[in-house]
Amino acid sequence: MTFVITQRCCNDSSCVPECPVDCIRPRPDDPDYSSTEMLYIDPDTCIDCGACAEVCPVDAIYSDFDLPTALERFVDVNRSYFELNPLDNSRLLPPSAPKRLPAELGTLRVAVVGSGPAGSYAAEQLIRHGNVEVEIFDRLPTPWGLIRNGVAPDHPETKGVVDRFTSAFKSDAVRMHLGVDVGTDITLDELREHHHAVVYAVGAPGDRRLGVPGEDLDGSHSATEFVAWYNGHPDHADRVFDLSGDRAVIFGNGNVALDVARVLVLDSDELAKTDIADHALKALRDSSIREVVVVGRRGPVQAAYSTPEFLALGHLPGVDIVVDEAELDLDAASSAVVDSPDAHPALRLKVDLAREYAARPVTPGNRRIVFRYLASPTELRGDGGRVTAVELVHNTLGDDLAANPTDRTETLSASLVLRSVGYRGKPVDGLPFDEARAILPNDRGRVEGVEGVYTTGWIKRGPRGVIGTNRADSQETVDALIEDFEGGRLAAPAGGRAALAALLADRVPGLVDKARWSEVDKAEKAAGKAAGRPRVKGVLPE
Repeated sequence: MTFVITQRCCNDSSCVPECPVDCIRPRPDDPDYSSTEMLYIDPDTCIDCGACAEVCPVDAIYSDFDLPTALERFVDVNRSYFELNPLDNSRLLPPSAPKRLPAELGTLRVAVVGSGPAGSYAAEQLIRHGNVEVEIFDRLPTPWGLIRNGVAPDHPETKGVVDRFTSAFKSDAVRMHLGVDVGTDITLDELREHHHAVVYAVGAPGDRRLGVPGEDLDGSHSATEFVAWYNGHPDHADRVFDLSGDRAVIFGNGNVALDVARVLVLDSDELAKTDIADHALKALRDSSIREVVVVGRRGPVQAAYSTPEFLALGHLPGVDIVVDEAELDLDAASSAVVDSPDAHPALRLKVDLAREYAARPVTPGNRRIVFRYLASPTELRGDGGRVTAVELVHNTLGDDLAANPTDRTETLSASLVLRSVGYRGKPVDGLPFDEARAILPNDRGRVEGVEGVYTTGWIKRGPRGVIGTNRADSQETVDALIEDFEGGRLAAPAGGRAALAALLADRVPGLVDKARWSEVDKAEKAAGKAAGRPRVKGVLPE
């Protein structure tokens, strides 16, 4: 018997140091860690101790004896990784606790701007050094960023990492100031007056555009807006999406596109068991959409979705996954990638799954997710200011695997068009910004040219990776910050916690602190329990 890592893996790597035989890969310092879709357990080395499963924050690890039917294929997924990457334990080192700060340096005070996974990992890692006070700020009155407002409602286990942060932040070493807009309610200079260092973990809230005519027609939106809407983000709760037609088209085929497609086609009774926002649930109950077309500009080998998420689609109740077999004829360059002896097993499985879906019969009456490859939008057409159709151009791939348009075009009717072609960071007042990469320029998390200011997460490295990827990213930033503090390179703050609290009480009298958030959290969960759901968002305590 062995343990198996499955679809929900968040790449947090908490499991890696717990394994007594070091059989989980890749590790955070391995070359392929930053690009891996998930972690894997070597079945030939695993001793079935279960230590990894105990610490997994998203419950992604099972004994192969207890694997649900829908996850059984992950036994081969794990094994295949080690067939290509034989286990090497030569670098096995015992886990070490973080070095505690010398008492003579006094208390290190750090402001973290952003309470999403990157900011929360940074706060957790900071307080492990002892004698550290962390103040977490967020513009929203609720914490956890994309964990609350970005993870799809039908993936509740992925949100389990919140329990880790809630437990870590119980002590007064961490305080929360929610509903505080840094830059408006309090300036960066004022944060620096009250802290040795400021860490920006503000993510990438913008989105990339298609750049085609008709993109601004009514009925054309970013997937970012749609995701925020169905997750109850307060900035997007009043958005209206036209669900009256029978087809929606999504441009882009990453995991966000798959999330949106699932939400659009899942039975509303299934969605009613999740924490989806009530306004979205009501709208989706009345939806007429029967088909979602997911369009990617390149082929199935280059598709941006992860293999685990693509595999999971095949188990959706009442939903057919439709792939045109003709679009799976691989060009020479793509075939060479897949057939290479160094090809990742997950890549081969991704192509195999597309072929399996193409061979499946469709079921009359089912809703459909249709995958289209080698196509790009050239225009969104409309009538009366509303989108009614999309025009596509068919592509071929060159030897460099770039998409090249042909003279073949196609028109699809659609009442809803969503673009899911990437997130983009936004400039932060008072800090340098790399327009080309849409990040804060930095060296190991140190923002260039600004002493005592650091960054982590997507605004540091760009919008790539999953929740757990932020753990190693934040660790790098925290290591640099601690190094600077111990080296005497951080100016001592003029004000402390009492002065900061007085300032915030005067400017943001309705801010939500940890105690108030705990009350809201309990109220949402209590309302959810009564309705058979994880929580009901937006419920306030009496």
